[in-house]
Amino acid sequence: MLKTFATNLSVSLARAGLALLVCASAAVQAGVLPEDRADILYHRYDGGGVIIDGPSVLVRKKFADKVSVSANYYIDMVSSASIDVVTTASPYTEKRVQKSLSLDYLRNKTTYSVGYIDSTESDYVAKTAFIGISQDMFGDLTTISLGFKRGTNDVFRNIKDSAGARLKDPTFTEQADSRSYSVSISQVLTRDLIATASYELITDEGYLNSPYRSIRYADATSARGYSLDPERYPATRTSNSASGRLKYYLPWRAALDGQYRFYTDTWGIVAHTAEIGYTQPMWGRWVFDAEYRFYRQDAADFYRDLFPRRNTLNFQARDKELSTYTGHTIGVGASWEFHVGRLPWLEKATLNARFDHIMIQYDDFRDITAGTTAGAEPMYKLNANVIQLFVSAWF
Repeated sequence: MLKTFATNLSVSLARAGLALLVCASAAVQAGVLPEDRADILYHRYDGGGVIIDGPSVLVRKKFADKVSVSANYYIDMVSSASIDVVTTASPYTEKRVQKSLSLDYLRNKTTYSVGYIDSTESDYVAKTAFIGISQDMFGDLTTISLGFKRGTNDVFRNIKDSAGARLKDPTFTEQADSRSYSVSISQVLTRDLIATASYELITDEGYLNSPYRSIRYADATSARGYSLDPERYPATRTSNSASGRLKYYLPWRAALDGQYRFYTDTWGIVAHTAEIGYTQPMWGRWVFDAEYRFYRQDAADFYRDLFPRRNTLNFQARDKELSTYTGHTIGVGASWEFHVGRLPWLEKATLNARFDHIMIQYDDFRDITAGTTAGAEPMYKLNANVIQLFVSAWF
């Protein structure tokens, strides 16, 4: 199951970010429809015993300068022997297929957006519908956007038969529901400076944990010093996030980008994200960029690496993404623009490459594969590399 949580910086953000960064529909500003464009992407995530890779294809097309339609097809191939898996379950391979369709309608200075996303795995099916509206105001210097998303998720559990083949457990079926409300305002402050402020409220209800993950509790009767029990999560979760972003155009045709995001939820998680990026065009056809991202979060109220006894709390979790940890991401990218004379309908195209290195230090999640005394194992560290290679064409 590859469900993405807002607090998951390592695998989930790497996976979701890949699609959203390049091959999902770009955020639409009111008064401006996306350009006719096609993108083909290959992405690969490698870290913490998890390898995720696959292609993505996105096509956007305008009609009569009033309507823009976008379609995206995205695949994740997952091979996992992460620390969560090797300590409580067996390594596995998984495939996720995501399909999406969206439509933007422009009327005067207002853009209306609707869309649908279908994501399918062998043990998780997610269907999401969204709507949005953006309005230009005050001489097109201000843009206000509102959005709503509704997701319904079916959760299953895979088991192995006598031959070792994975199949769906007929005794396990759960559901989850997610709703998201967002508002943002973008303001042109000067000729060279743009500011954006955003707020999002997310409510989740239903089965919100993994059917595979376990907690551990101290057990003197066990040779390893602990025993395992299934995780138990609350059936509801409300998340709030607020962010601010500044984009500054430098005199030498470069751009500087800074962002801060604050996150909190009813599970007790508080998180801070800070990013800074720099973009530099060079030699007419090249664009280079570099980015640094810092992330810090506090653990959920019901998270423990090692519970002192069985049934310590009503809710219990040992998901490392609910623990206290700090993450650093360093990324670089390059884009080269070219033209194909034999294809007059093709306005331009770009070849693009990006590399990100993720480093995460967990403060209260221990590496139990070290095999020392329970509760005295070293803290877990994760390093991951993310590669994106893609071609974009405007027509």
